[in-house]
Amino acid sequence: MDEKYNPLNIEPKWQENWDDSKIFKVSEDKDKEKYYLLEMFPYPSGKIHIGHVRNYTIGDVIARYKKMQGFNVLHPMGWDAFGMPAENAAIDNNTHPAKWTYENIDFMRSQLKKIGLSYDWDREIATCKPDYYRWEQWLFIKMYEKGMAYRKDSFVNWCETCQTVLANEQVEDGACWRCGKDVEQKKLNQWFFKITDFAEDLLVDLDTLSGWPEKVTTMQRNWIGKSVGATIDFKIDGFNKNISVFTTRPDTIYGATFMCLAPEHPLVTELSAGTDMESDVNSFVKRIAEQDRTTEALESYEKEGVFTGAFCINPLSGKKMKIFAANFALMDYGTGAVMSVPAHDQRDYDFAKKYNLDIQVVVNPFDSELKVEDMTEAFNDEGVIVNSGNFNGLKNKKAIKQITKFLEKEGKGKEKANFRLRDWGISRQRYWGTPIPMIHCESCGIVPEKVENLPVTLPEDAALRDTGGSPLPDIEYFRKATCPVCGREDAKRDTDTMDTFVESSWYPARYCSPDCDTGMFDVDAVKYWMPVDQYIGGVEHAILHLLYSRYFTRVMNVLGLVDFKEPFTNLLTQGMVNKETQKCPEHGFLFPDEIETKGDDKFCSKCGSAVETGPVIKMSKSKKNVIDPSILLDKYGADTTRLFSLFAAPPEKGLEWNDEGVDGSARFLNRVWRFVYKVLDQIKDKEAFNGKPDELKGKYQELNRKINQTIKKVTGDIEDSFHFNTAISAVMELVNMLYSIDVNEETANRDNVLRLAVDNILLLLSPIVPHFAEELWAELGNKNSVSEQTWPSYREDALVSSDMMIVVQINGKLRAKFSIGTDASDDDLKEQALSDANVKKHIEGKDIRKVIVIKKKLVNIVV
Repeated sequence: MDEKYNPLNIEPKWQENWDDSKIFKVSEDKDKEKYYLLEMFPYPSGKIHIGHVRNYTIGDVIARYKKMQGFNVLHPMGWDAFGMPAENAAIDNNTHPAKWTYENIDFMRSQLKKIGLSYDWDREIATCKPDYYRWEQWLFIKMYEKGMAYRKDSFVNWCETCQTVLANEQVEDGACWRCGKDVEQKKLNQWFFKITDFAEDLLVDLDTLSGWPEKVTTMQRNWIGKSVGATIDFKIDGFNKNISVFTTRPDTIYGATFMCLAPEHPLVTELSAGTDMESDVNSFVKRIAEQDRTTEALESYEKEGVFTGAFCINPLSGKKMKIFAANFALMDYGTGAVMSVPAHDQRDYDFAKKYNLDIQVVVNPFDSELKVEDMTEAFNDEGVIVNSGNFNGLKNKKAIKQITKFLEKEGKGKEKANFRLRDWGISRQRYWGTPIPMIHCESCGIVPEKVENLPVTLPEDAALRDTGGSPLPDIEYFRKATCPVCGREDAKRDTDTMDTFVESSWYPARYCSPDCDTGMFDVDAVKYWMPVDQYIGGVEHAILHLLYSRYFTRVMNVLGLVDFKEPFTNLLTQGMVNKETQKCPEHGFLFPDEIETKGDDKFCSKCGSAVETGPVIKMSKSKKNVIDPSILLDKYGADTTRLFSLFAAPPEKGLEWNDEGVDGSARFLNRVWRFVYKVLDQIKDKEAFNGKPDELKGKYQELNRKINQTIKKVTGDIEDSFHFNTAISAVMELVNMLYSIDVNEETANRDNVLRLAVDNILLLLSPIVPHFAEELWAELGNKNSVSEQTWPSYREDALVSSDMMIVVQINGKLRAKFSIGTDASDDDLKEQALSDANVKKHIEGKDIRKVIVIKKKLVNIVV
């Protein structure tokens, strides 16, 4: 055994050993309980970042721990390889998305292997490969046949920079989630998935996800956004048509004095056509279409509208109501029409005041009467119904149900639940994605490609446009198709590609049988492995990826492909990695390697100016407060990097990067190494102690107790909460105790207890620092991998502390004695001594100068 720990020599050796032995390769085994551990697979951007290291190390520890517990552990890895970033990067770097993506995959795979992750690499997938997206196209066709996929004209979120459509979930504060540029509204013919068919099911089943963080289920619950109310029909004056509205406040219908339509509502231009208002309406509609139309953006806009020239009739009051196009009405919510009640809705009140429209009070406070001329804002609290015919005098909550029933009886409305969730628009006008397997025929319309012709392969030799947008419409051999129904040879293939979130919505099932060529997956393999027992990833995926994955699993369930509806039983959302920023007054933010340190001062390496240390924030390339994992791996090795990323904070909390903490992790591993080196000859040929605790005496009885306490602590911390930081701390305490013992002092069972201590330190640390543990495990003479050992168990009888007698003196005079367990700390002894009744009597009214604990035998209080 080398005297010094050299991770850069050790780690490649064990990584090669794991690769050659395929120690982490698994298959279905009905005799073993399965455990499917999965981290969200990465986008192959070119380099892993420290967030990847933390995320995948967390998963790796759990996977290794469960394997040692006897589970049949599936722990795969792959690549979320399609999408706009690859296309944009390829344009920027004058290369091709396919070349760029595959090169990045190769490089990132090598980086992940250097971290020592226990993946079954034989199951590796890349979503950009035809053998993967072939089955995605197959599922699209099945969904189309069942009416779950459809095409329609729709106003969509359009990113001009990326030249593509974005789903609502991909618009963040009015900007594209990828490039950050403003999003506009554009009318296009698009493909949609009917996720709204599952809105109620997706909402209700959130209550079954007890293994998910509450913040994630709350985010999904809010996004699905169920509202219970009524749909009400308003007849358009002079037209043989109705406007249907959804409202949660049918109790206020008598107070509806005008109607607002979303500018993109088809009735807007129809009602204004040929009227004096036509020009104003068209100008308004065009201007609003260029604005961000997300709910969040609308909150910041001044409410404005334009009269269409048309009226509708209030179905209960009979009054004529002006119909406006208004910027706050959304086509994506309800019906795209708003029954405006200015007395009881602040937005409607502001609008009515601006355009001098009628305000009618229909709900009074319980203890007063509202007068319109005295109102300065809308009243939207509970109260009593007024000015509402036969419903006057009812409490408004009760009136909601009664008015809804009356509308249903009169055929003018009905009770309904509405959802904020919209159907998922999956068409993208980009190249690097899964081709939509549909064909446009002048005779047959839009029809699906024959299943036997799948996959519709994306041409990987396409020349990209410098301005963005897809080259597929320009590739004749791709676009030209034969109609699968009538055989016409002048049919055209659909040139849109699918949203990249489609690929990531079903990949966990594909890992179960990645080479299956008869279906999306082998049904028996999925029955054995799925659902995923533990999923790990960032909370930023709460709505997009996690909601879509839940939806896709329900689709597969309805199609009879799987017998479950929830893909992930437990979810861990790890915290961000944070680091302080460093800024030069001349050169702005600096990378860590652009800073020179002299004593406690830091200077810019470019100009020599003093560097200002900023706040600790999330690592980002723009702020340059990033750490390149490759530098850490080359300097410290994988195990030190892994250890720090786990020890610095619990996994669900943010990790504050600290260079001293990395050094501290390295020192700890060196400390363990040195101790094993010191006692190796003593313990190498010894059996670990397996006797009764009372066979041991003194320090070695205490050490045996500490070993068992540590096993219990580490097991509980991993099993119950994944708090690896406190688990590591417990092992550190055990190592500290070893250093307090004279290992050369002759005593019965000495070497056996030391062997027990070293064995268990390595077993407990092996999921965390696997290369380190493998090397020392082998040095101890063990033939099999430490990863194939059984997780250690503790003896209950070894946890019991024997008591010791403590003498208490005050200024040197004996005042008390008490008995306490030998595992009591000095603080425990002080607390017990000061709480003794006789001691309290002698120190009452006096200042305690100090309390001294001497060799856990004596507590001396100086007053």
